Amino acid sequence: MTGQEPQSIEIDTSKPHPARMYDWFLGGKDNYPVDEQMARQLLTLDARGRDMARVNRAFMHRATRWLAEHGVRQFLDIGTGIPTEPNLHQIAQQAAPEARVVYCDNDPIVLAHAAALLRSTPEGATEYIQADARRPETILAEAGKVLDFDQPIALSLLALLHFIDDEDGAAALVGKLVDQLPSGSYLVLSHTTGDFNPEGAAQARAMYKARGMTLRPRSRAELTAFFDGLELVEPGVSLSADWHPELGEAIDVPGDEPIPGYAGVARKP
Repeated sequence: MTGQEPQSIEIDTSKPHPARMYDWFLGGKDNYPVDEQMARQLLTLDARGRDMARVNRAFMHRATRWLAEHGVRQFLDIGTGIPTEPNLHQIAQQAAPEARVVYCDNDPIVLAHAAALLRSTPEGATEYIQADARRPETILAEAGKVLDFDQPIALSLLALLHFIDDEDGAAALVGKLVDQLPSGSYLVLSHTTGDFNPEGAAQARAMYKARGMTLRPRSRAELTAFFDGLELVEPGVSLSADWHPELGEAIDVPGDEPIPGYAGVARKP
């Protein structure tokens, strides 16, 4: 495993972290009171926060399954989050036991639980990189020790880009990563949006800013722009829940309002 050894981990519990808040929304136990406090405050803006997390997780399962069924055997998942079974490598290796998966995150608590991400099939491989998503050169160099960059790779940035603002280089980050992928690779994105509740999204953004964090909800058009130069897989950029629901794990949510998140998968020509 790349990076620090678990015994040297120092976890900052003085402020919330998106990976731990996501864990709380999913019903996990690897979070702290500061994470739960902010998560509950977000629920006052939209009571379906847990449903949002579950819908995003289910999209990851379906997209990974689709990619494996379409011949992809290498996966680079940046912004992995705290392990929650089934993890991406379990979905991929169920369809293709020889699949190779590299995970990357920057929260030390993810590193502390990374052993759960390294339980590969004998035929395949899994690795974990401890690095900030805004350091693509470091991530690509480490990933290259496990993945063959002459063969197609599925790059997943799931529920990640909404934590990187435009002025902090979100588009440039995607561009740097995709530029290094060979032809036949795929980009997989999911992202929160304020399209259905602009006022609530603005309040959530202010809540993050007050705690020294970034939240940048984007419109469907803004998310689609990250796929420029790539070939979008049908149905294009859609609501996360609407992306190939036939692949399973549809999430039942209360009410008729859509869960405010978009997702898409695109192939590099």
